[in-house]
Amino acid sequence: MTQDLAPLVQDPSAGRSTGWWRSAVIYQVYVRSFADSDGDGVGDLRGARDRLPHLADLGVDAVWLTPFYASPQADGGYDVADYRAVDPLFGELSDADGLVREAHRLGLRVIVDIVPNHTSDQHAWFRAALADRHGGPARERYHFRPGRGESGQWPPNDWESVFGGPAWTRTAGADGAPGEWYLHLFAPEQPDLNWDHPEVAREFASVLRFWLDLGVDGFRVDVAHGMVKAAGLPDIGRGEQAKMIGTQVLPFFDQDGVHEIHRSWRRLLDSYDGERIGVAEAWAPTSERLALYVRPDELHQAFNFQFLRCPWGAAAMREVIDESLAATAAVGAPATWVLSNHDVVRHTTRYGGGERGLRRARAAALLMLALPGSAYVYQGEELGLPEVEDLPDEARQDPAFLRGRGARARGGVPHGNEGAERSGQDGTRDGCRVPIPWSGSTAPYGFGPGTSWLPQPAQWRELSVEAQSGDPRSTLELYRSALALRRELPGLGDGPMSWLPAPEGVLALSRPGFVCTLNTLATEAELPVPGRPVLATAPLEFGGGAVRVPAEACVWWAV
Repeated sequence: MTQDLAPLVQDPSAGRSTGWWRSAVIYQVYVRSFADSDGDGVGDLRGARDRLPHLADLGVDAVWLTPFYASPQADGGYDVADYRAVDPLFGELSDADGLVREAHRLGLRVIVDIVPNHTSDQHAWFRAALADRHGGPARERYHFRPGRGESGQWPPNDWESVFGGPAWTRTAGADGAPGEWYLHLFAPEQPDLNWDHPEVAREFASVLRFWLDLGVDGFRVDVAHGMVKAAGLPDIGRGEQAKMIGTQVLPFFDQDGVHEIHRSWRRLLDSYDGERIGVAEAWAPTSERLALYVRPDELHQAFNFQFLRCPWGAAAMREVIDESLAATAAVGAPATWVLSNHDVVRHTTRYGGGERGLRRARAAALLMLALPGSAYVYQGEELGLPEVEDLPDEARQDPAFLRGRGARARGGVPHGNEGAERSGQDGTRDGCRVPIPWSGSTAPYGFGPGTSWLPQPAQWRELSVEAQSGDPRSTLELYRSALALRRELPGLGDGPMSWLPAPEGVLALSRPGFVCTLNTLATEAELPVPGRPVLATAPLEFGGGAVRVPAEACVWWAV
């Protein structure tokens, strides 16, 4: 295995075409919560660089970094004021360069976030737009509109912010007189760009080149389904629009025009050596529409949120897997699987929490890593971290919480206890962003020399990297073993898959030389022994040519 990886260790960006992303396991680093080098309680690029050996030891192929650009941090860095500068909170440009170089030395590729749907309200363009009160060219880069009503007192249409409330904010002149409204599908500090303006496309092409020249291996495109709005900005005609995202095409999301933007970016990526990639964070109502983002001339991957949102159960999981594989196969792209990220409740908690949630989360991880294509691991997932659901109100920083949804939750709906509350987009995203534990028995558990920007639970001392390392029963060692086997066994990663007969409540899939069995039932299941067990989430019992797979457990077999 070491010999096979040697060229990659020397330079992940060099060499012949490999299609590395088709089988890659990519680890998401939420920078502010990964590792803090300077003691201010916030993770930074130097801290992330120092912890890269953990990722190399874990066995992932690449790291995806959330935004570290200059930003007022109104939405955790997804409000970018300067796309070519590192925010002092996270370090300097030299720190980004050093992280990329060290990652490449360790055989890891680096993907960074790009945020093209909106800028910060502190971006030079938007400051110029506000100063241009007479509707001049500076405002054409954004969506400024007069309001409705006799005095323009009502928003231009009925669109709602994903974070709650209207998607429009009214401007005021130097004399305080009310003026036009501007569109922001997220926080008011995140005005939406107008991608019909050619200067916007030119600017982002330049930004992509800047980071590609620095050596990054690709981009995760934030809100890749955004950017293009329906002509005339028509009303939707109903409220609770955030619940409609991913269920239907909306006049502000998943418009067909976004695909020409992604085609232009694919041409730019292909002009660089080293197989640089684009990854779409795209919410689409069907697997078929999601597959449009990964056609041969568009982006390389798209997050499979249908799989993330799938409830626990063999029938539901099989349906989503079949739909996903069929849709991506139709366009020649790999499927991309994900269970958690920085915007959703951690799947250990989504699957029920406690021992049962962890049991299911471990089994789901083995299923995900056995499926054809690429997989993403969110930081702390390899530790089995649960959602932190009891954060004090004064500690929370999610803009959706601050805009009132959290206040409603405080009025009687415990966080994470009802369907809508499980999404994370309702003001509860802080719970999955709590800094991860590395070592020690007291907070911040090796996160840094100071405190941590969100408080960590006392029980996390038992879940740290240090506490779990070397324990064969730990979730960390389960992930390490699975990722090592994924590289060693030739049938894993991208490639064919077929279903095998299995009892109700059990999934059995076959890959070349490999079988994965998942028991989703609350009771053990007895199955014929398909081969030699190489990894399991729980102890197995054998007898008479059969194996008894424990409740909510997954097993890998070499055949």
